[in-house]
Amino acid sequence: MSRSAHPAGPRHADVLPEGHYSAPPADLNALDPKVWAQTVTRDEDGVVTVGGIPVTRLAEEYGTPAYVLDEADFRARARAWRTAFGADADVFYAGKAFLSRAVVRWLHEEGLNVDVCSGGELATALSAGMPADRIAFHGNNKSVDEITRAVEAGVGHIVLDSFQEIVRVAHIAQGMGKRQKVLIRITVGVEAHTHEFIATAHEDQKFGIPLAGGQAAEAVRRALQLDGLELVGIHSHIGSQIFDMSGFEVAAHRVVSLLKAVRDEHGVELPEIDLGGGLGIAYTSHDDPREPHEIAKALTEIVTRECEAAKLRTPRISVEPGRAIVGPTAFTLYEVGTIKPLDGLRTYVSVDGGMSDNIRTALYDAEYSVALVSRTSDAEPMLARVVGKHCESGDIVVKDAFLPSDVAPGDLLAVPATGAYCRSMASNYNHVLRPPVVAVDGGEARVIVRRETEEDLLRLDVG
Repeated sequence: MSRSAHPAGPRHADVLPEGHYSAPPADLNALDPKVWAQTVTRDEDGVVTVGGIPVTRLAEEYGTPAYVLDEADFRARARAWRTAFGADADVFYAGKAFLSRAVVRWLHEEGLNVDVCSGGELATALSAGMPADRIAFHGNNKSVDEITRAVEAGVGHIVLDSFQEIVRVAHIAQGMGKRQKVLIRITVGVEAHTHEFIATAHEDQKFGIPLAGGQAAEAVRRALQLDGLELVGIHSHIGSQIFDMSGFEVAAHRVVSLLKAVRDEHGVELPEIDLGGGLGIAYTSHDDPREPHEIAKALTEIVTRECEAAKLRTPRISVEPGRAIVGPTAFTLYEVGTIKPLDGLRTYVSVDGGMSDNIRTALYDAEYSVALVSRTSDAEPMLARVVGKHCESGDIVVKDAFLPSDVAPGDLLAVPATGAYCRSMASNYNHVLRPPVVAVDGGEARVIVRRETEEDLLRLDVG
């Protein structure tokens, strides 16, 4: 059940209809492998470990809150996507989900490409050694400086998002004596079953050039006429956190129809089609995501069937998983502070982070799981709301969860599936310092993005 967002944010102590809550899990100490990173387990003392390291040790050494990332899980998921699509397709990791130089190096080593959507993401990818020709550059409003740097660096693709950008990229590339490979991002009129704010393929939004009304066909005409551009394909992205493949089927049909129209008008068969990303992950035990090999099989069959019907050669397929790779590989580790029971309603459990390290609950009404990880408990379950320390009633980490009724200040809680869009969307609201990202692998831990300090905060404040 979802609720419409109130303009001022979720209502404090919102009482939901009777029957909204599912029954408490049979075992509050159990860790659903669908939700947690692959190496997460409990040791003989009941403490959760990841990569063989107890979370209590991580908290002691690195502090809380902290994002804890399972490197072995990340690499395994990256390999699974690369293997599923094989040598005849390209897998671009969507850097907006979470990007750091360590992650870029892992991607490079596992054979994935990366897509970026800002100058900062481009700088991170290049500085970590990702070959420029394995980078795609997205964005609905790329600056002249960003485009110039991308063309100078030799990025493999720039994804064109507007008529103005077609001319802008062509002018910059031609001025450098280059011919830049580009895709045109189109909106195909397919709205994925997802939150309104992250659905991206209907016409009334900022991304892409609409297929309706012949605008996408006109964009192709213009791109083909400009010497600074080499148009190699069409890009389509229909949304985020998608479980149902039917939207991709409709989108592929419409994209292939455009490819056929291009062939018929210009005598050109564009060699690439990028179907974007947006495949969902399990944030709770109720979510049921597909495996990479299932997704690869379904998308390949859809595109092949549509191209055969249109008498077109099957183009090279690209996909852009970001959340689907990094999302499940990390959890956020918190320490419990204040606990407030509200008789007849729920218990508010406050942790030492909140909306500055995970804005998604407030922004998207997102749902998460949570577990007591510093010990096990045989106490009765209590209905809880895990909240942060910020001066906002909408500062909610997990809206509705069952925790042991003996949870106390000093306990450690962990929220799984926070690898995507948590650190990358983190803020300094209330001048709270952003947490570190700690990578664990084979019994060793290291910081790959360090915790901010007050010196970092004040260094930017020039007075």
